[in-house]
Amino acid sequence: MTRTLHILALLAALACPLPAAAQQGQASNANPPALLVADQVFVEGEDLLIATGNVEALHDGIRLTATRITYTKSTDTLSIDGPIRITDEAGNILLADYAEMDQALRNGLLRSARMIMDQQLQLAAVEARRVEGRYTQLSKVAVTSCQVCGDDSAPLWQIRATRVIHDQEERQLYFDDAQLRILDVPVFYLPRMRLPDPTLKRARGFLIPSLRSSTLLGFGIKLPYFIPIGDHQDITLTPYLSPKTRTLEFRYRRAFRNGNLEVNGALTGDTLIPDTARGYLFAEGQFDLKRDFKLAFDLKTTTDPSYLNDYGIAGADRLDSTITLTRVRKDEFIEAGLVHYESLRASEDNDTQPTIIGFARAERRTFPAMMGGELRLSGEAHSHYRYSSIPFDSADADTEVDGRDVVRLNAEAAWLRRWTLTGGIRAGVDAHLWVDHYSIRQDVTSPGTVSRATPGLAVELRWPWQKQGPAGGRTLIEPVVQFGWIGGDRPGNPNDESTRVEFDEANLLSLSRFPAADRHEHGKTLAAGLRWMHQAPQGWSAALTFGRVWREEADPDFTRSSGLDSRESDWLVAGRFANASGLSLVARGLLDDTFRFSKAEARAGWTNARMDLGASYLLLVTDPAENRATAQSEWTFDGSYRISRHWTGSTEWRYDLAGRNLDRVGLGLQYRNECVQVDFGVQRKYASSTNFEPSTDFDLTVALTGFGTSDSAKEYRRTCKY
Repeated sequence: MTRTLHILALLAALACPLPAAAQQGQASNANPPALLVADQVFVEGEDLLIATGNVEALHDGIRLTATRITYTKSTDTLSIDGPIRITDEAGNILLADYAEMDQALRNGLLRSARMIMDQQLQLAAVEARRVEGRYTQLSKVAVTSCQVCGDDSAPLWQIRATRVIHDQEERQLYFDDAQLRILDVPVFYLPRMRLPDPTLKRARGFLIPSLRSSTLLGFGIKLPYFIPIGDHQDITLTPYLSPKTRTLEFRYRRAFRNGNLEVNGALTGDTLIPDTARGYLFAEGQFDLKRDFKLAFDLKTTTDPSYLNDYGIAGADRLDSTITLTRVRKDEFIEAGLVHYESLRASEDNDTQPTIIGFARAERRTFPAMMGGELRLSGEAHSHYRYSSIPFDSADADTEVDGRDVVRLNAEAAWLRRWTLTGGIRAGVDAHLWVDHYSIRQDVTSPGTVSRATPGLAVELRWPWQKQGPAGGRTLIEPVVQFGWIGGDRPGNPNDESTRVEFDEANLLSLSRFPAADRHEHGKTLAAGLRWMHQAPQGWSAALTFGRVWREEADPDFTRSSGLDSRESDWLVAGRFANASGLSLVARGLLDDTFRFSKAEARAGWTNARMDLGASYLLLVTDPAENRATAQSEWTFDGSYRISRHWTGSTEWRYDLAGRNLDRVGLGLQYRNECVQVDFGVQRKYASSTNFEPSTDFDLTVALTGFGTSDSAKEYRRTCKY
């Protein structure tokens, strides 16, 4: 007959000290009640208690099972017969055949002991000794995170040691005479070694090394070293050594109560640019301030244009450093910031580019009851600065002035109103008033100041038609037409910000399609479009948009590739498709009257549990106004495919169709199981504006999982067959 006893003598004894967290919880609640369940319980005299048969003890989240427990009061010891299994709240498991412990399990001996930590790391020992409730000392130990199924086959890797000490308070493992074995073949020896246990996420020490081979830098190794600084900050130092470089990479992170900071950088001495210090520095952070304001910054700089490409850090050919202060509330938006651009392109001079940009903008909307609709009020201040002080174009009189600096102030008042007419027709009116002031310096081709007030009006009609299918599908067809007018003439301020215009479905019905406030369209315009959307009950959806713009007079500030440089614009065609199996397609383009594309882009993707594939296409025609003497056309492909449960392949391609040459090619292969992850990659980069020499890079990383890793790969664990 099963009997249940509340045994005060076993209160501390049944609390296995497996993790430190359990001990801390116990300390906060001294002597909580324990529960002992067994088939039979005997009390012999006043000195001996014996529990036998399916013994199970529960205490403060700890569960112990054994075949027999004997408690001797005179010696205050426990004798436990196995198989013994002790499980804590976190899932850590201690197994043994026999144990002799004191009442609190703080000291004692366990024979044929086996520890399983966080369902990852296994430590098998001839015996284990508990010391002071904090340390577990294991003798003649084999350590691995590979699945061990009880047969004679050796695990893929294991660490053999004469002694391992586990400090459960610091969550560290200390090895004596450690020997790394691959398939039971010794490959590495260390007399002393320290590793974190799987429950510790931030431990001082070496991280996973990686091997890198490059045609520019030769064969080298990266060996990161992680240093925690308290609970809220850390630094990682990564020496990178090869025959051609001596580099120290670093990363600093800190978490604040209201935000976070991360700094990445490197210092380098190499043979590519001898006797010159090279490096880079990236810093970013986000902080929440009072009154709902948010501060964000992203700073980037490098010592020379080719450094980032040489060391495979970033592929950007322009570095933008920003600091912004924003606040977003209902019906309100405020933003102020500073931007610094650093071009790495050989064809661009940073002295003649708008390098430093400052801006501030605010917008608020209200809903006045007297006039109805929505009233929007906004203002903006903007300035951009060039390092050059030359007031003319020193290279070509038809291009930009070398040293032009501009400050502009813009204000806008807009009233928007919508109505629903008979037959479901939607009508709308937008009225605008722009007030602008410009101050231009160091430009002999422009006046010093320009001010203007510009009115605008737009009237639009939409007629949405919707059909609901019997199975739940929906179809929407919506023709739309808009008449627009902007008064006044274009003043003499230079075009510094609106040199690249994108005509797409988002601005088809905009009064002005210039991207910045230094330009407005003028005169009368007519825009018309047709939108079709369908959602099928089978889970797929599709949409198409067609549109065109007619204007009273052609605008010379629209470039050829914008599709808006004539009185009649190119035809705008845009579409998208997605289905439940993960296939998606997005495309848009501009077709002229001969049905040739002047600009086109497309992106296709297919994502499911086994693969993630994507391909992109881009076409830009020649356009001298955008400094494009030849057409540009390229396609890119990137993706990964899970070949099997343990193997995953990846690739990256970028091909220049106009130049008929490859820009870059990358291939990767990953093997992963429950105890190891191997990543191999090769990338070939060809010469470009920022990559002066072609290069080939090889990368190899081998990680033994199970030691303080956040990604434990438990889903790869095999099932033993007995």
